[in-house]
Amino acid sequence: MEPGVGTQTDFQLFTQTHGLALKSSGVPPLYWQSLHHKLAHEVFDAGEVFGIMQVEDDEVDEGDAEEKVMLNPGTLPVYKVIVTREEGLQAADSNSIFLIDHAWTYRVDQARQQLWEVPGLLHRMANFTGVEFHGEVPDDDVIDDVMAEMWTFSHTYQLSQGSAEEQVPIWYIMDEFGSRIQHSDEPTFQTAPFFYGPGQVTFTLLWPRGDLDHGEEVTWDHAHGEQNPLIRKCRLLPWEPADLRDVNSNISEPAEDYYKAVSADNKEVLPLSIEPPVYRKEKIFKVYTDFKQVLENLNSPRFVFTDDEKEADILYLYHHFKDYRTLSEQRPQVMVNQFPCENLVTLKDCLAAVARRAGGADGPNWLPLTYNLRTELPQFVSCYQQRKDRGEDNHWICKPWNLARGLDTHITNDLNYIIRQRESTPKVVCKYIENPVLFDREDIEGLVKFDIRYIVLLRSVQPLQIYAYNVFWLRFSNRPFSLDHFDNYQKHFTVMNYVAETQLKQVHYNEFIPMFEKQYPKYLWKNIEEEIHKSFVELFQVATAKPAPLGICNYPSSRAIYAIDLMLKWDIDSDGKQIMQPQILEVNFSPDCARACKYHPSFFNDIFSVLALDEVADRPVTRLS
Repeated sequence: MEPGVGTQTDFQLFTQTHGLALKSSGVPPLYWQSLHHKLAHEVFDAGEVFGIMQVEDDEVDEGDAEEKVMLNPGTLPVYKVIVTREEGLQAADSNSIFLIDHAWTYRVDQARQQLWEVPGLLHRMANFTGVEFHGEVPDDDVIDDVMAEMWTFSHTYQLSQGSAEEQVPIWYIMDEFGSRIQHSDEPTFQTAPFFYGPGQVTFTLLWPRGDLDHGEEVTWDHAHGEQNPLIRKCRLLPWEPADLRDVNSNISEPAEDYYKAVSADNKEVLPLSIEPPVYRKEKIFKVYTDFKQVLENLNSPRFVFTDDEKEADILYLYHHFKDYRTLSEQRPQVMVNQFPCENLVTLKDCLAAVARRAGGADGPNWLPLTYNLRTELPQFVSCYQQRKDRGEDNHWICKPWNLARGLDTHITNDLNYIIRQRESTPKVVCKYIENPVLFDREDIEGLVKFDIRYIVLLRSVQPLQIYAYNVFWLRFSNRPFSLDHFDNYQKHFTVMNYVAETQLKQVHYNEFIPMFEKQYPKYLWKNIEEEIHKSFVELFQVATAKPAPLGICNYPSSRAIYAIDLMLKWDIDSDGKQIMQPQILEVNFSPDCARACKYHPSFFNDIFSVLALDEVADRPVTRLS
């Protein structure tokens, strides 16, 4: 059957369903009908037009050969794909679009398990990556080698719908044909991943950029669309080694345009200037909230709930509030549990940016050295290469700007791995804490990582008025810490309450302190907590040091609570003394307070009394600023 014959209705449905994706991928409409036919009938006809040729050693000059050895140590052959059809290939031919199958589709946190368990997968991937593996039983060392090399073959896409877990980027490796197409700065073909709805399967589409004669090579651009020469050089490092040590790796605060772009993207409408509201001393506040934990736990007689948002005195919202302008114009006395521009601390890229106001070549000592992979990739690569030269630890953690619970978070010392993460969700890369203060868990016989969550209350920007809730929460890894197997979640992460079938270690703060001081008798907790509190104050000082949108907005009717997650690392002070240095990991908007409410039923009564009533006496809070 000729493509499209008798299937016009099906083709119309295909274009209605997939047209937007095809346009955004740049697939010329000339090829759509043929593509529909090939997808519907599973036509894989690339073998009729192309062939794979192994490049002999004498065809590679000495410089290229050296680069190949650097990229793929071992015996990885070099291949290229060429046009083998005698009449060549014409771009104007509507059939000149081809399907490339995917040999392996994975999410990074599941890759090791799949290599262990899927029959034949490890053998196939070892052949792709040039890793020697001749046995029948999977080997952990071989899997490590494959996972190190697979970043020169992997590509990514992301689902736009579903839960946060379902939207974690998906990676894939094309089949033997697709994976042997080489890079070129002047490519002859273009590619794009494409999800075909009826088959619920993803292919890579391949189409020509111009006519090709018999024998011409099929190439594509690994950094397609990137115009900046320096960024291109960085993005191509997995395939084309380059020295970027002469790039200045020092990081400074971004220009004002950065913050203005963040504000525009956030779509907040900033408030007008208002006078601080004054309330009757015995006023009963009407609270409108969509926050279940507030509804179930706030029972102070000074607050009553209302279902009518328009009559509320306090808006305590789970979702982000945007229109501060209207609120300031029409109801300036209404309190809201958010500050305009607070995303400058709750988004990881913005947190790193504002923290640089605290000074230091690498930023403040309470925040791990952090680079924005979207805007500071060359500086990061330079830093990585210089650290490698100096023999310094080079483990890094890549984090999405706006995801929590360890989703789409990656730990590695592999530069290629880090560079490729830039192609998925926007990320920062932070120096991984290779020397954390550990906790001795007797139940698993080993020292594990732990982090600490503090609830911080921001009552005012000018003057800066911050409180810390005196109760803090501990989270522990389930495996002894070591600098290996970074895809082992239970070794390197601490958030276990969202992971099915994992042990959740519970230690209350008042139990933890004596246990900690017994393990570290030279370090009193009150001194450590004093340093923790200082880091909070300095963070909010720099975050409010400039007017909105360059800093958190001074809106007198705003109140907020944040969950600040931190770890402790071993460091040396100016006197050469070993210290425990707090390291802020992230600041969370609208944090989950289930544990707080469960073990401290007065939690939201305390929060509302401090934030709304300014009544601090007998409340378990400490004034920080």
